[in-house]
Amino acid sequence: MEKQRNEQLEELRRRFEEDGYAIAKGVFGPEELAEIVRTFEEMSHRTIPGYFEPDFEAGKDDPLKRYPRVMHPHRFDATAKKYMLHPPVLEVLRALYGEEPLAAQSMFYYKPPGSRGQALHQDNFYLKVEPGNCIAAWTAVDPADEENGGLLVVPNTQSHEIVCPDEADAKESFTTHFVKPPAGAKPVPVVMEAGDVLFFNGNLIHGSYRNKTKDRFRRAFICHYANASAARIGQGYRPLYRADGTEVDLESNPDGGPCGVEFAYYGVH
Repeated sequence: MEKQRNEQLEELRRRFEEDGYAIAKGVFGPEELAEIVRTFEEMSHRTIPGYFEPDFEAGKDDPLKRYPRVMHPHRFDATAKKYMLHPPVLEVLRALYGEEPLAAQSMFYYKPPGSRGQALHQDNFYLKVEPGNCIAAWTAVDPADEENGGLLVVPNTQSHEIVCPDEADAKESFTTHFVKPPAGAKPVPVVMEAGDVLFFNGNLIHGSYRNKTKDRFRRAFICHYANASAARIGQGYRPLYRADGTEVDLESNPDGGPCGVEFAYYGVH
C-alpha cells in the first residue's frame, strides 16, 4: 500500500510540474463532504462581519449577493480549520513542495445557479509568497463541470511571470482582474467529482465559468498554502498554520509586484 501511495504521489508531482496543476481523486470522503456541507449551509443563514456578509433580500439579478464567498472561515470555524489542515491534502502538498506546507487561506464558494464566474487570474499576484510560491488546493464539494461553473485552467502557464492584470468583464466576472493568456495558450475546463482536489501552482492562469444551470450549486472549499521555507507573504494572509495547527507569522511582503507599490497590501482575492 505504501509503495502504491508513493507512486500515486509521484505521478501527481510529475503532472503538477509538467502542467502546473494535478487532480487528486476522492481525497474527501462522503462523511467529510457531508460535514463541510452542513457547516457552510448553517453559515449561509447568518452574517459574519468581515468574512461573510450576505444580502438576504437579494433578488435573482445577482445570486452572489445572497451567496457571496466566505473568506477565511478557518479563523472563526473549527471545521473549516480542520479541513484546511486535512492530512491527505497536506500529504500531497509535501510531495509537491518537497517540504512542509503552511496553510495561509481558506475560502468557501457557494456559486448558486445563474451566478457569474471569475475571470482568469494568478493567485500569487495576491499572496506574494517569497521565496517559493503558493499552491491552491481546490476541493469540489459538488460535481463541477462546464455547465455549473467549473474551473478553467491554462495549462503550462506555471512558469508565466506574474503580471499586472487588465480589467475584467463585469457582466461575466464577479472579480475585477483579468490576466490574458500568452499567445497560443487557451483555457481548458477541469471536470471534477465531489471530493476531488485540484492542486495548482500560484502562477498558473485560471478562472471559472458562469453557472449556467437553473438548479445546481457549484460549492467548493478552497485553501492556499505556502512552502515552509518562505520568508514573506501578503499582509492579508497572516498568520499561517503548521499541520498541527500552531501559528507561523511570516514577514509581510511589501513588494507591490508588477502593478507597483499601490498593490503592496492588496487584500485577499
